[in-house]
Amino acid sequence: MNLLADLIDLLLPERCAGCGGEPVLLCDACAMPLQGPARPARTAPDGLPPPWTITTYDGPLRTILSAYKERGRTALAVPLGEALATAIQAALTRLEPPHTVVWVPSRRGSFRRRGHDPLRGTVAVALHRLRAEGIPVTGLDALRQRRRVDDQAGLTAAQRLTNLDGALEATPPGMAGRQVILVDDVVTTGASLAEAARALRAAGAIPCLLYTSDAADELDGVDLGGSPI
Repeated sequence: MNLLADLIDLLLPERCAGCGGEPVLLCDACAMPLQGPARPARTAPDGLPPPWTITTYDGPLRTILSAYKERGRTALAVPLGEALATAIQAALTRLEPPHTVVWVPSRRGSFRRRGHDPLRGTVAVALHRLRAEGIPVTGLDALRQRRRVDDQAGLTAAQRLTNLDGALEATPPGMAGRQVILVDDVVTTGASLAEAARALRAAGAIPCLLYTSDAADELDGVDLGGSPI
């Protein structure tokens, strides 16, 4: 983390996480891209259904996600989760119940550094909103990291696929035939989604639609006993 930025955050009132302007969580302009509607991304990882997205990973959204993931602005889980709920709700119109959401987990090192799993927090907000609207949906913490992986930053598409190959497993057993909505927050090469889908399929699950809350349309190639939320 940036120590100077952290000190400034402690001494001064928090301002818009997107532009740093108004003394609010998100100003209207920075919140606008998260309003949807959900739409299919232009490209999909090989062999997977097209991801759906709310907005592209550029402009203020990069700053918003960095603030949420790396700067402790955990209240941003609310607007990000609301955006994800919009995407999930669109998916549910195409699926038969029961409705199950599974998310790509944080790397262990990232979790230790941040002190939280950002995507899990976003999914929790999304599920809360959907249930409040009377939509029955379950979140399952079904994916586990089975081996160490390197930081994906700076890796090519091929290197990302190699780095993540076999890195995840779906636990526990009992997922055979279950349709799931697989969620990630940012899609670049699609390597994380591809590995998560592989692990789910190996457990017999069917990842039928892949939704992202904030996807970059830059794809270049690429409990059942679990912890419900």
